[in-house]
Amino acid sequence: MKKTYLEPTEQAAQALFTGGIKGEVVMLNLLRFKETADYSDYPELAPDKPVSGAQAYQKYMEFTTPFLEQSGGKLIFSGKADHFFIGPENQCWDLIILVKQKSLADFMAFASNPEYLAGLGHRTAALEDSRLLPITELKP
Repeated sequence: MKKTYLEPTEQAAQALFTGGIKGEVVMLNLLRFKETADYSDYPELAPDKPVSGAQAYQKYMEFTTPFLEQSGGKLIFSGKADHFFIGPENQCWDLIILVKQKSLADFMAFASNPEYLAGLGHRTAALEDSRLLPITELKP
């Protein structure tokens, strides 16, 4: 079975928060959707009729955006993706998102907000696989 990445590991979280990132951070999201969203672990969030992974992710974004903005975060790019021009031929992504946060502390405040976490099941139901890469700007 192919390994998927939907949640951070404890080691990755520790490396992120002990890595000395100061100031703004941009999160690069690479997302691959399930054909049909799987709400079996989140029946309370499930729509009345089956939806695609892309539709479930849209529900996640609609739910999440107010919490993101409340924490000082901002969606700075969202775009359709496909196969790499340079990169592994067997990897493709449905959506690329860039989200900016003023700091890792602001990101953590967003990611640990209980109200935000109540809708996280839409993301889980939607995704087949994902990558999340924190990026910091190089200063001259």
